[in-house]
Amino acid sequence: MSINTTLTTQFPSIRYSRALFWLASLHIFIIAISNYLVQIPVGLFGFITTWGAITFPFIFLITDLTVRIFGQKLARRIIFFAMLPALVISYYFSVVFADGQFVGHEHLLDFNLFVFRIVLASFTAYVVGQLLDIQVFNKLRQLKTWWIAPLVSTRIGNLVDSFCFFDIAFYRSPDPFMATHWIEIGMMDYLFKLVMGVCIFLPMYGVVLAKLQKMLAGK
Repeated sequence: MSINTTLTTQFPSIRYSRALFWLASLHIFIIAISNYLVQIPVGLFGFITTWGAITFPFIFLITDLTVRIFGQKLARRIIFFAMLPALVISYYFSVVFADGQFVGHEHLLDFNLFVFRIVLASFTAYVVGQLLDIQVFNKLRQLKTWWIAPLVSTRIGNLVDSFCFFDIAFYRSPDPFMATHWIEIGMMDYLFKLVMGVCIFLPMYGVVLAKLQKMLAGK
């Protein structure tokens, strides 16, 4: 039995609203932790990236599995319900944390161009990257070779996501370090996501997909 046949026969028994709630909550959680960790640079092999590059790709893993199991309609609804809370959380984390350090809630009342650009960049990158990921994955998921769809969609989605975020947030940024190094950091962020995708997320996707297929098939 294929995953698409399983979906057709088993999906009515799955509580749609519950799946929507938990998947959207998971998206919001990953965005929240990533917006904190993206402020913390880390050196790898002489290059600079951020810890957020480790956590954010989990969104693409979840989205691709959602499209594979439930279809692109639910995946789009997840983005719709997650994007506004994600915007608020992005603003919160960007304001009350600076360079990975808590600086106080009183700054929430102060307008900060640097913070505003990070929030706008995070929001834009999430929505554009996820919608593109869904579109690409949905076109490729009918292929018999299961790994092509998540590999291609994640690469394209991460590329667009990284470019949108670092360009909007840090091009001519008031922060001298980020204004100087944003291209280098953005490239390393994307390359690191590619390595993570091939070495960690793709195998993880295969394992989780196999377990979900068995679960939905009642095995």
